[in-house]
Amino acid sequence: MNSGQMRPLFPGVREFVPLWRAAHMALSALAAYSLRSIFVIAAVSLGIASLTIIVAAVDGASRKADELTGMFGPDAVMVIGGNIYQRAVGHRSRTLTFDDAARIRASLPGVYLVVPQGWRPNARLKYGSVNYDLPALEGATANYAEAWNWPLAQGRDLSEADVNQGSRVGIIGDETARMLFADDSPIGKVILLNNFPVTIIGVLQYRGMSGGGSSMDDRLVIPYTTLIQRFNMNRRYANMLRIKFSDVTRMDMGIADLITLLRDQHRLAPDQPDDFTVISAKEIQQFLTMLKSGLVLFLGVTAAAAMLVGGFVLANLFYLSVQERRTEIGLRKAMGANNTAILRQFLFESVGLTLAGAAGGIALGAAGGQIFATLGLIEMALSWKVFVFALIAALFVGLVFGLRPARQAATLDPIQALRGGQ
Repeated sequence: MNSGQMRPLFPGVREFVPLWRAAHMALSALAAYSLRSIFVIAAVSLGIASLTIIVAAVDGASRKADELTGMFGPDAVMVIGGNIYQRAVGHRSRTLTFDDAARIRASLPGVYLVVPQGWRPNARLKYGSVNYDLPALEGATANYAEAWNWPLAQGRDLSEADVNQGSRVGIIGDETARMLFADDSPIGKVILLNNFPVTIIGVLQYRGMSGGGSSMDDRLVIPYTTLIQRFNMNRRYANMLRIKFSDVTRMDMGIADLITLLRDQHRLAPDQPDDFTVISAKEIQQFLTMLKSGLVLFLGVTAAAAMLVGGFVLANLFYLSVQERRTEIGLRKAMGANNTAILRQFLFESVGLTLAGAAGGIALGAAGGQIFATLGLIEMALSWKVFVFALIAALFVGLVFGLRPARQAATLDPIQALRGGQ
């Protein structure tokens, strides 16, 4: 380069000015055709709203899966009476016994806690003038809260003495406590359980989850011996066993040993299926992953269809716009605008509309998702991924569906365009 030549102070400014001019003209055109712009924005917003809901729902499902797995406990299993995978005629659901629990405690290496549990449906609770119908009453042996990784907000857990003596005591869920006692502390208060007194000794922390049509926080747990005595229940069988292992790294081996022990205890032949079901955190995670995959598939197809509809609306309206603006395009070309300038302007218009649709779609999706979450249909978790996916989808739709109309506008012959506009 000669010494008399000066290097440009800001390289790229010449290239930037046409881009800015194209963007400015695109905004002016969108304002001039405001009704058409609103239609495109609305169509794209519906697609982005669907995308927002799917991303937030998947994130929410993942968060809930991790939360449920953590609450269940990586060191624990739940053994249910009966085989839930085989519902043959004559299927027995009460196959677990207190003898099973005793043998597991005595013989299974690595087990440090075994809590048999049982329940009966429908119990009437009364405190003062308040009557409350509990969906199910639970009975358990000592250390119920510890077995379920469920800290106590107040009071203490069930003890060996409570179980041995068949004490009239109980620990209560957060929702049940609020229904009976409002904002007062339940500790030490006496309620009537089907007309016999029970003293509240503990309150479980709020968990805020539902399952099977009822809230996890809606519960009363009394000693299993008290449940058997007061409701004349079978003294041999338990509905479920909650078992905790001391070494998480050996869980697979521990579960295999547990299954072998229970099959031997129940005298099952090698060709007979298990008459019990063992559920661990791994099974819960797999089940929730399957549900999440179904959610992704269903909402993904919906979002893709909505985005395609928005894209076709944009393309058709832009083809119509090109025909209506032939005179404008012809005048711009006659005044020196080249094909690239026209292409840029129409692409700016297309992307501008889809970005506006993305903003509206995120707001619409967040509002709709909040309604679904309030109704308990899905779990929502808005994150940065919502905005990233919405931005990418908006740019994709704007560029892909706006490119052909923009190229058609750019390749118009100026003389033919001016004649066609007369």
